[in-house]
Amino acid sequence: MASNPIGRCCAVGVKHEGTTTGEEKTIGGVKCYVAYPEDKKTENALIIFTDIMGYGFNNVRLIADQYAANGYFTVIPDLFNGNEVDLNQPFDIQKYIAEKMPRVPTVDPITTATIKGLREEYAVKRLGGVGYCFGGKYVIRFLKQGGLDVGYTAHPSFVDKEEVEGMVGPLSIAAAETDQIFPAEKRRETEDILQKLEAPYQMNLFSDVSHGFAVRCDLSKPREKFAKEQAFLQAVAWFDEYLKA
Repeated sequence: MASNPIGRCCAVGVKHEGTTTGEEKTIGGVKCYVAYPEDKKTENALIIFTDIMGYGFNNVRLIADQYAANGYFTVIPDLFNGNEVDLNQPFDIQKYIAEKMPRVPTVDPITTATIKGLREEYAVKRLGGVGYCFGGKYVIRFLKQGGLDVGYTAHPSFVDKEEVEGMVGPLSIAAAETDQIFPAEKRRETEDILQKLEAPYQMNLFSDVSHGFAVRCDLSKPREKFAKEQAFLQAVAWFDEYLKA
């Protein structure tokens, strides 16, 4: 594998304060959170593939609003259909993985339907993918002809090396210094694969942060806040360069 399976660190973090500005819609038959850019144009769009907190998590909806504020029509599909992690309930990561976590046979059709819906219902011309933790796998899986045009992922999990080898589009990765899911040896393995591909790639490593920092860091800690903001700006710069027509 190019990254390890998820662990307890995938469900640890801080809820961020803020009022979201998007809305809920159905796209391709899939429940989605949708955030429009100021000009309401949809030709350049992003799909956010979330961590196991799901599409209703306030942190990721605030991030979607930020992408929209930077000019991208942004959509978060519900990949979990009620099987996301509820932080208000007792949580056993191994039991969750075994009994509730969605797998490829469930997530792939949701992703395909969302992509089809965006291209047909919203006239999307260029489509990027943003993947956090669990969602990183699906950005890489769909970074191919007929799927996503450009990809970005922060601290990915469950990625198979064959999925990285099958990519055809540009990929940017934001990695954490402390990350048992995407540790140094997995970063090197991923880099070795990317070097053999023709597509552009980028991998930035952020010190003083751990797995999940791009979504769930403690914003009261300056270094964590800085890393989260820089990882977001990394994504925006990547899409500005490779996604916009």
